[in-house]
Amino acid sequence: MKFDSRKSFLPSIFNDDFFTNFFEGSGLPAANVVENKDEFRVELSVPGFNKDDFNVEVEKNVLIISAKQESKQEEKDKEEKLIRQEFRSSSFSRSFVLPENVDMEQISAQYKDGVLKLSIPKLNKTPEDKIKRIEIE
Repeated sequence: MKFDSRKSFLPSIFNDDFFTNFFEGSGLPAANVVENKDEFRVELSVPGFNKDDFNVEVEKNVLIISAKQESKQEEKDKEEKLIRQEFRSSSFSRSFVLPENVDMEQISAQYKDGVLKLSIPKLNKTPEDKIKRIEIE
């Protein structure tokens, strides 16, 4: 942990190294979120997975993207005795809060070349103003 010379002897946990090391060790895939006038796009870098490994759902305006993958490799000798067995399991789950102006029925996803891409179309109408002023009598 580094010490921040600007603040006495208190350690600075909110430096670039902290966030880089935290997210690199977390197993979370890198994500890009882009907005244009028609849609939001979410792209996740998830090489090594298959299309069927993913689960994408929306629950209460939260987009949840998860995946689980398991593989097993066995080596047997000529008499079919197990000499070595290796397995690998990897999984992740990422969540994104969606704004109210998205068309949840039209969300689409595709997986190609290790990148999961989601298109989240916007509704044509803008969300209503949720602030209501109450007059005091």
